[in-house]
Amino acid sequence: MDRLTESKIVLVIRATRLADLKTKFATKAQAEFYVSRLGGDFDDYEREDDAYQEAITEARQVLGRLGRVQVVPRSFLPNFVFGAQDIVVALGQDGLVANTLKYLQGQPLLGVNPDPARWDGQLLPFQVPHLEKVIPEVLRGGRPLREVTMAEARLNTGLSLCAVNDLFIGPKSHGSARYRIELGKRTENHSSSGVIVSTGLGSTGWFKSLMAGAEGIALAAGRTDPKPPRDPSFPWEADYLYFTVREPFPSNTTGTALLFGKITGPQPLVLESQMGENGVIFSDGMEHDFLDFNSGSKATISLAHRKGRLVV
Repeated sequence: MDRLTESKIVLVIRATRLADLKTKFATKAQAEFYVSRLGGDFDDYEREDDAYQEAITEARQVLGRLGRVQVVPRSFLPNFVFGAQDIVVALGQDGLVANTLKYLQGQPLLGVNPDPARWDGQLLPFQVPHLEKVIPEVLRGGRPLREVTMAEARLNTGLSLCAVNDLFIGPKSHGSARYRIELGKRTENHSSSGVIVSTGLGSTGWFKSLMAGAEGIALAAGRTDPKPPRDPSFPWEADYLYFTVREPFPSNTTGTALLFGKITGPQPLVLESQMGENGVIFSDGMEHDFLDFNSGSKATISLAHRKGRLVV
């Protein structure tokens, strides 16, 4: 077969809701019984799965005419080694694009929407039929790429974790996180439900909801402000991050002054754990891929040295 390139094209896929249910209940019939008994629309699970499997099949056929294709499930990403010349295609929702991007070392990533009638997708500018045109343009260097600033948490043990959307630093389950926070010359002991660090790419997601919640609480508590709340989003390629402390608790030993701020290259955020157990750091909602953050651990949160590259 005459291929356009000998570079590997990595197709990243995810499990559908139906696939997760089949894993849990062993058979499709058992999954259907469970969903239907609770009043759910099992047909919708099947329609979603059918559309996604069809998109995978079509994507493999299109990409197979262009180069060598390797299909990688999302669960394999933490241990998968991407080649320097690979082109990566994420076929799924926005979360799959973000989860994939943080494991790349500058390889171009295309976000492909497998089911436009179901998913909007801010990071999914392409559909499967577009791949035949877009992949050759990427290979020729004729397709624009947009850089994405990532956050990085680096522990004093040498371990690190990057995030495309956001980092969470806090308790593994519902409860209070105890830590010492430091930004520049300011420092404080905290008891809170955790710290969120947001990138520009993530500023339209969790960060936006945190800001909206803070604004709503302040107004409901009697603060008057004639100005409408500003759009909290900031550019994907911004050279800064923002951190937000969730539900801080004031006490004789814990403060509530250092709750929000900007992280820059010269001014990272430093957190020192005061939790005996169950302290974690995870990124982009992937709770199973985490760093332990317990007593003695010190995390430096800064801009990652590498950047993501999204094909647009």
